[in-house]
Parts: sequence; structure tokens; C-alpha cells
Amino acid sequence: MNIFPNELGHPPRILLLGGTSEIGLAILASLGLPADAEVILAGRDEQRLIAAGKELPGQVQAVRYDAMEVDRHQAFADAVFAGGPLDMVISAAGLLVPQEEAECDVQRAAEMVETNFTGHVTSLLAVAAGMRAQGHGTIVVLSSVAAVRPRKANFVYGSAKAGLDAFARGLTDSLHGTGVRVLLVRPGFVTGRMTAGMPPAPLATTPERVGAATAAALRRRKAVVWIPAPLAGLALALRLVPRPLWRRVSR
Repeated sequence: MNIFPNELGHPPRILLLGGTSEIGLAILASLGLPADAEVILAGRDEQRLIAAGKELPGQVQAVRYDAMEVDRHQAFADAVFAGGPLDMVISAAGLLVPQEEAECDVQRAAEMVETNFTGHVTSLLAVAAGMRAQGHGTIVVLSSVAAVRPRKANFVYGSAKAGLDAFARGLTDSLHGTGVRVLLVRPGFVTGRMTAGMPPAPLATTPERVGAATAAALRRRKAVVWIPAPLAGLALALRLVPRPLWRRVSR
């Protein structure tokens, strides 16, 4: 099944929030975009956005976007829709601050929560309203296995992802019947820039594998995808671990 319906009547138009995200870029690379597709990379570092765009198919545009500037997200979305219909948004802005640093520096903790949760909420509410008005669109939300049950080793990050995961599920229900669909992506440990220097967890994956699995889930019109797939069963088991034992888990 095609990710972008033939009846669109225009070249696909895709927005990547967090335009230098390794996972977000890997998803774009896996979509099989036509040469006339319009890709909007949204982020804070224009030079890095331009460099990333050179590796992608389609017509790529770099625009400024900051997940923490929540008061500008409605205007940002309005400007995107003013340029034409938006067929897909990939919400991939993310920040990982070590737990020890977050506990010692509450401002850094706030930056992580605002980037990984609040900024997604304000941006996607604005984008969802535009897609609902046009009657079609796909929203891809990058959650994490950390959302299932935050651990003491990363509970600030995990709680932000848990909030995002709950938001995405509620957004899915809110958009039912509007022509707009949501894909919730739940990868495990992903080796890359964000996790550099950290020992890989069991069932670790790569941005490229997340990208390929996400594209496959979009083609199958799935609502949720775990990457790798065995994480779905592991997540169920994690919820059942007694709390005294869970406290002893360090990773």
C-alpha cells in the first residue's frame, strides 16, 4: 500500500520537526519519496539542516523551529499550511539529559521535559487542527520503550516520554473519522548521537532500522509500532514486575 495516496492531487509535502534528528531523517529516507516531494526540515541550526537536506530526495527546505518556543508553534503551523496542504508530520525533536545531571540542574530537567513533551503537544495540536481542516494527513510521533515504565536511572526522560505517549494515544482517538491518522513509534535503545557513550541496552537498534520499520508500519496503516518487534512482549512483562524488584533495576 502506498504511504501517500495517488488521489492527493499534488506532490507529497512532509514536515520533520527536529530536522536534524537521526531517526527522523532515517524515516524520511525510508519513505521512498518521489523527486517532486517537498520536505520541510524544521530545527534550530540552519547549517545542519541544509547539510542534512542534501542527503534526502525531493525538494528540501530548511526552516527555523524550536520545540521550546511554545508561544510560536501556532504561528509556525499556520505558516506551514499557508504554503500548501501538509501530508505528513514527523515529530522527532528530542533531548536526552543524563539522570544525574537532571537531578542536579533543574533547568536542564525542564529543557528535557519541554523538548520531549510540551513542545510536541503544542506543535502537534496546531498541526492536527490544520490537517483536520484539510481532511487528510498523517502524524508520526516518536515515543520510546522508556514510556512504558520509567526507571530510577532515567525517570525524568521516561516521564516526559510517558506523557508524550499518552498524548499521542489521545490524539489518535480525537482524530478518528477525520481523515487524519497517527502512527505511534516506540523504539527501544537506539545507538546514535543521542546515546553516544552509553552501553547499549538489550534489543538495541539503529536509526536506519527504526526508519525502515516506521515506513513499513505506515504502508500497513498501523497505529503503533514497536522497534524491534519483540519489545511489545517485553513491555507487557515490564508492567508486571513487582515494584520492590523494579527499584533494583539500574538500566
